[in-house]
Amino acid sequence: MKIGDKIEDFEFNAYHNGNFTKGKLSDYKGKWVVLFFYPLDFTFVCPTEIRGFAKHQKEFEKENAAILAASTDSIYSHKAWFERDLPEVEFPVIADTNHKISEQFNVLQDDGTALRGTFIIDPDGYLKYLVVSDNNVGRSIEETLRVLKALKTGELCPVEWKPGEKTLH
Repeated sequence: MKIGDKIEDFEFNAYHNGNFTKGKLSDYKGKWVVLFFYPLDFTFVCPTEIRGFAKHQKEFEKENAAILAASTDSIYSHKAWFERDLPEVEFPVIADTNHKISEQFNVLQDDGTALRGTFIIDPDGYLKYLVVSDNNVGRSIEETLRVLKALKTGELCPVEWKPGEKTLH
């Protein structure tokens, strides 16, 4: 998978706002999608990132973006963890127990967990941004939001560009 690729539609089971739900990527056609993978429920770094996305969710929504989280844990594990430790999370958390989505996005590790991958998909389903990192280091949600805003300009954005600043022509 590389930047500019059309992302093949996928179906998923998720834990979302206290319920088990089904969905597919194409449900979000017309919206930007920020899909992020994390290794496991009940871990140390993961809840800091998940809380970070939850804290900024309204800002993503203002940008016409939906947040989707994913790990290879089950929906039952998600339910137990999110109800106990992360009740503020309002976005769907995908249970990729068959590893198809993690494989599709090339973040599946040999032990069956996912690497920390962040993917921004445009409203037409094309991959515009991807970052995959070691599981020991949490990602920057503010940087993900900045990149989303930059992508939405359709312009050339210089280093450290922020909304309201000039783009390059």
